[in-house]
Amino acid sequence: MLPSSAAFSQPELRQRFNLLLLLGASLTLSVVLVTFRVFLTHKVYFVFLLWNLFLALIPFGLSTMLGLAAGPVRARLLLPVGAVWLLFFPNAPYILTDLFHLEPRSGVPYWYDLALILSCAWNGLMLAYASLLDMQALVRRRLGPAVSWVFVVVALLLSSFGIYLGRYLRFNSWDIITNPLNLFYDILNRVLHPAAHPRTWGVTLLFGVFLLLGYSTVRLLGRLNPAPIED
Repeated sequence: MLPSSAAFSQPELRQRFNLLLLLGASLTLSVVLVTFRVFLTHKVYFVFLLWNLFLALIPFGLSTMLGLAAGPVRARLLLPVGAVWLLFFPNAPYILTDLFHLEPRSGVPYWYDLALILSCAWNGLMLAYASLLDMQALVRRRLGPAVSWVFVVVALLLSSFGIYLGRYLRFNSWDIITNPLNLFYDILNRVLHPAAHPRTWGVTLLFGVFLLLGYSTVRLLGRLNPAPIED
């Protein structure tokens, strides 16, 4: 039974269950598309998207865990789990950049690969937004709505910077442990010499604005009630 001090109320828990079913169906579609492509072409080229989807699931799993935790437990876990969440969060919207891999290939229609990559990118984006909704709710309950929106903006900008690090410099989330010196050097170099790295800040700001507008739209759509249609 859900603890009374958990972040999710009973109605929210029911909505969470429905969300899990819907996300599960959407993820299943991506898995089926990738699997059928492998069966059709006997090539594993797009199998890496399944790994990317797994990484995108990590921040959503962490935010869900925090939401289900009892109050005292959640208070102790919020900072360490939140730090891990922030570290893995860029992996979810990062899948949008896998559209770079789209090009005509023999053995499968171009439109099929387009649908396959879009399906994975959509799931990554939805997992990112669902996870961010959870984390913003936790921040809002502790620090208020204004701070929660500052958190959203900072998280999305850092995520966009992480997208740049992953796509162009080929760093991964675990490089903070396995390759921290090179990671720190490349980040510091771009912070201290921004004019020398226009692509870094172009990608960061453009993706940050795009993700923020998308997130705000999703939030607004969730608050809209359909008006009755009159004859």
